[in-house]
Amino acid sequence: MRRHALALLVTVVPLGCTRPSARSIDDYTPRKLSGEVVSFASGALVLHGVVYLPAGAGPFPAVLYNHGGAPGMLPADAAEALGPSFAARGWAFFMPFRRGQGLSLSAGPYIMDEVNAASAFGGKRAGAAKLVSLLETEHLDDQIAALVWLRAQGFVDPARIAVGGNSFGGIETLLGVEREAYCAGFDSAGAAQTWATVPELRERLTRAVRAARAPIFLFQARNDYDLSPTEVLSATLKDAGKPFVAKIYPPFGNSAGQGHTLGYFGFPVWADDVIGFLGEHCRPTDHRVESTAWPMLSDMR
Repeated sequence: MRRHALALLVTVVPLGCTRPSARSIDDYTPRKLSGEVVSFASGALVLHGVVYLPAGAGPFPAVLYNHGGAPGMLPADAAEALGPSFAARGWAFFMPFRRGQGLSLSAGPYIMDEVNAASAFGGKRAGAAKLVSLLETEHLDDQIAALVWLRAQGFVDPARIAVGGNSFGGIETLLGVEREAYCAGFDSAGAAQTWATVPELRERLTRAVRAARAPIFLFQARNDYDLSPTEVLSATLKDAGKPFVAKIYPPFGNSAGQGHTLGYFGFPVWADDVIGFLGEHCRPTDHRVESTAWPMLSDMR
């Protein structure tokens, strides 16, 4: 039941429409998380995230996973769906919650409240401009702040940090790969709901992949809202001579909304492909320490 709720609520509200503030929806209560909750600084803000670690000694390769645009505490469901699965495959998993969402709900306004306020004041073009601006400034800053924190942790090999994300998180992944030296990135369904209506975002992501600093795996379910992001961006990557893989998987669920959540709840569908891709491009470095027993997060505070 919760999976269907997330599929519904990740739908981007059409620019110019109104929706209740994330803080006014009393249905969004904190989920029980099996990972370790951590804090990190993004400028003057204190944000939070959740980490899942494999068994055994580190340092481990790691995935920094960018959640999508679901309001309130719903991104925590995605963390709980993915974190233990990555950890079981030998990868540390860190989902930082950007300002206004998840465990960082109180750190700032919810992104779609800001977009809809801009749209109400200045029309759809203003809303679109606000969306792109927030994704490539404040929300990208939150991602990079999370990366800085993750690189400093002894349980992670800083040369083997990959980035991934779904929906808005897929967009953040592409912006992150343009800006930072991740070992690889994987984007599921990034911009699938906004590709046709926000040309500024199409242009921004095209620039981002042309300048990508790491290999990228693009994937979507066939029944996602729009397959153009994978089709167009893979062609751009090919033209730019960048290493990439692009794959369209069979339909996931029975609707476009459910197809859009493949990156969250379809781990068994894409795990072998994506983890194989990460393994190829995030190989151990010669200086990696193999046997150190690093302290757990709760011991490092």
